[in-house]
Parts: sequence; C-alpha cells; structure tokens
Amino acid sequence: MNTDLQNYSHKRYNSLTGEWVLVSPHRAKRPWQGQEEDVTPETRPAYDPSCYLCAGNKRASGDINPPYEDVFVFVNDFSALQDDSAVFSVNEGLIKAESEQGICKVMCFSPDHSKSLAQMTVKEIQKVIYAWQDEYVSLGKLENINYVQIFENKGAIMGCSNPHPHGQIWSQSSLPNEVVKKDKQQLEYFKLNKKSLLEDYLKQEIKLNERIIFQNRAFVVLTPFWAIWPYEVMIIPKMRQKSINELRIEETILFAEAISVVTKIYDKLFNISFPYSSGIHQAPTNGENNDHWHWHMSFYPPLLRSATVKKFMVGYEMFASPQRDITPETAASVLKKLANNLY
Repeated sequence: MNTDLQNYSHKRYNSLTGEWVLVSPHRAKRPWQGQEEDVTPETRPAYDPSCYLCAGNKRASGDINPPYEDVFVFVNDFSALQDDSAVFSVNEGLIKAESEQGICKVMCFSPDHSKSLAQMTVKEIQKVIYAWQDEYVSLGKLENINYVQIFENKGAIMGCSNPHPHGQIWSQSSLPNEVVKKDKQQLEYFKLNKKSLLEDYLKQEIKLNERIIFQNRAFVVLTPFWAIWPYEVMIIPKMRQKSINELRIEETILFAEAISVVTKIYDKLFNISFPYSSGIHQAPTNGENNDHWHWHMSFYPPLLRSATVKKFMVGYEMFASPQRDITPETAASVLKKLANNLY
C-alpha cells in the first residue's frame, strides 16, 4: 500500500465521473466538537396500522394496498415526475428550460414493517432484484423513458419519511447529471480500449487487494479508490453487463448475497440500523447499444466516526470539491473485518 496516500493530503481521480476528490488522512485525528445526531434504538412492529406502506393499509391517495406477501410496486402518490407533462422549452439567452416527463414508483421490499434489507434473507432480496429487473425492462420500453434510476434512502437522517423497507424507481425522458458523466467516461474508455472501464478497474483492485471487502463468483464488493463518503461501498459484477436485466438466475442470488453482506456489515459497524442512500447505475434505455456500460450499485452512508457523528457536505465541498478524512483503504479494512465475521 502506498504510505503517502495514507499520510499526506492529495486528490484522487474518479475514473467513472472524470472528477476529483480531496483526501486529507491527517485530519482523521482531529477532535470532534461538531454536530452529533441523536441515536434512538429502533423497535418496530411487523405491522403498523398507521403506515401507508403496510399491506392492507390506505395510502394518502385513498388507494388501499393489497395484502402483498413479498414485493409490492405502485406509482408514487407524490411523483416528482409527470408522465403527462406538456412538452415545452424555454431558450431566452442564458435562461433555458426543457420539459421533463417520467414515472416514479415506490417498491416495498417486504410486508414486514420491522425489517430492512439487512434483516431479510438472501432469497427475499432476490425477489427484490427480480422486481428491479421487471421495472427496468417495462419502464425502459416506454417511448418517453430513456433512463431508469433505482435507488433506496434508508433512515431518517437520509430524509426517508417512512421506515417501512422500501426503495424508489424514477424513470425519465432524459439522462440525469451523474449518468451523463458516467456515460461519457465509459464511452471514451471503451472506444480507446475495446473493454469496459470497470472491467479493467476490477482487475487492478483484485490484484492490489487493498479495498476489497467481499467477493463471490460473480461480484466484488469494495470501497472505490475515489470514494467520497466515509464508508462508501460499490458492488460491481465481475463480467461486463450493461444492466441488471442481463443477470442470469444464478447471478441474481449472488447479487442478493452481496447486498446482504453490505447491509449487514453496515449495521454492525456502529451497532445501529445504518442509514445510507444506495442506487444502481446502468445502461440508459434510449435505444442505443450502450456496449460501453458496466452496471454497478453504490452505497453512500453519511456516518463518519460513530453512530452520532455525520459527514456533512458543506463549505469547501459545496463550493469547490468533495473531501474526505478517512482513506478508502482504512474504511475497507474495517468493513472487511466485519464481513469476515459474518461467516
């Protein structure tokens, strides 16, 4: 391991986005006198009559949830995107706007209100993956949908308004900012090297074995070299695949295992139900071949040193560049030990 990277301030290049992150390992030793979050142990019932996501309950729209037994998907009652939005544009010098159409859905992972992905079995998580595949395909086939974003916000600290295990799917007519960056970087690399960027990146990571947390036959779980969040994790398929729709049945269970490992070690890290935002970046559904894409899933958790200390993106990070104190190698080492203890 390069000791300079562990001792001195430096910046790291994110090959997927073309951006830089400032790393300041010496700052990890500084005393903390900033904001600390309240930690209250979560004890939730398997069914909450006041929860609008529980089976059989009425939602704010007035619709009643069916008595679902595993995964349940419905159109968000308060969608951020409208599928019937008028088509228009504004182009007046530096004042520009374009209409955006889309469909937003909510996916309940389980009818059990008390669970999170960390408490679900690998088989139960596999059913979630099947539902993700179905939604990616069905939404992606729509004429006005060119990208399908699957994500989950877990925990009140991440702005999650309901603790019931659920995620969201926003599909839209244009490519969102982060996807545009990754599309550009992967396309340029693929044209130059005839291989995917993440294919070659994985070869380096496996050879170095400094940031790998867990792997099975089909997936590698690691803290990326360019990680921004303190305990950021990425799940990458070993074989290049454009989207989760290319997963074979035997690979879906291995993907479910990887998700299970990540969420379980997160909960063990500070002995709480660990908050995070997770999301899958995969090929657009814009009708192009997108052979340069190599899908992956990222987890961005905000906790820094303990269950009460949060990483805020403020000051320099808002006006200049992302910055982190704990090196990705240190974070990966901590998470790897927890992963080893699972088995």
